[in-house]
Amino acid sequence: MSETQKPGLFGRLRGRIASSTAGFRRELTGLAAYGEVDEGFWDLLEETLMTVDLGPEVGLRLSADIRAEAERLRMRKSREVVAGLRTLLLQRMEWRPRSLVETGNPVVYLIVGVNGTGKTTTAAKIASRLQGQGRSVLLGASDTFRAGATEQLRLWADRLGSDMVSGEPGSDPASVAFAAVEAGRARGVDAVIIDTAGRLHTQSNLMEELRKVERTTGKALPGAPHETLLVLDASTGQNSIQQASVFQEALKLTGLVMTKLDGSSKGGVIFGIEEQLGVPVKLVGTGEQAGDLEPFDPRAYVDSLFEDPG
Repeated sequence: MSETQKPGLFGRLRGRIASSTAGFRRELTGLAAYGEVDEGFWDLLEETLMTVDLGPEVGLRLSADIRAEAERLRMRKSREVVAGLRTLLLQRMEWRPRSLVETGNPVVYLIVGVNGTGKTTTAAKIASRLQGQGRSVLLGASDTFRAGATEQLRLWADRLGSDMVSGEPGSDPASVAFAAVEAGRARGVDAVIIDTAGRLHTQSNLMEELRKVERTTGKALPGAPHETLLVLDASTGQNSIQQASVFQEALKLTGLVMTKLDGSSKGGVIFGIEEQLGVPVKLVGTGEQAGDLEPFDPRAYVDSLFEDPG
């Protein structure tokens, strides 16, 4: 089956994230229709790229890069520059690895992020996705501080028919993570997915707790965690970039999961966050159901910025 025949690869994802990129798309459409390139055009382009949630630093750098490319190729029409911008975005995004790690005995996925981003639901969605591929999964409820977090994950585990390891409320999160990995090894499951806390008394306490969980999984299984996925709420725009910076300082992030992309107008944040952190977006959440988690495809994303998906 060719790429264009795979509905989830381009058409479906592009359609689902269209609302989040509509504002960016309108701005670029207007710029393409500007006409002859002059200083006024470059001012508008720079302003646009700084105000579509790429972040000021990334927006300025991207504006300078496309201007240099336009001068090198002697682009005279605005539509040529916008087409060049599309190519530049693809070049910046397509080389990043997007696939989840699948090798490990079992593979250990550590799911981190602040409360309210959809972290626990994302853990369950990843479990559902792996099960759909014929892989067995065990969930670890390592968020022992938030009231209801374990029960929320348990509801998902029951719905998915998945094993789960949990601890008493307020117990040591790292000990739960250790027990989950050990149980996964003993039961011969393919993957262990560990949900973690998203809020403690202070930010420094949270990060130290997460570092402890990270270290402990490595003691239970050398090489673990194989993936540390940071879940971010796309609708928060620039705030998500700030959050990601804090987590990146504390942990060895391997990928990002952007949630609430279907109802957000902050689609530009995906490119901005990758440029700033150098960490790839691997999955995007586009709804509340177990199947509403898509592999992130940069070409579908860039298409949604430059084309009407209708």
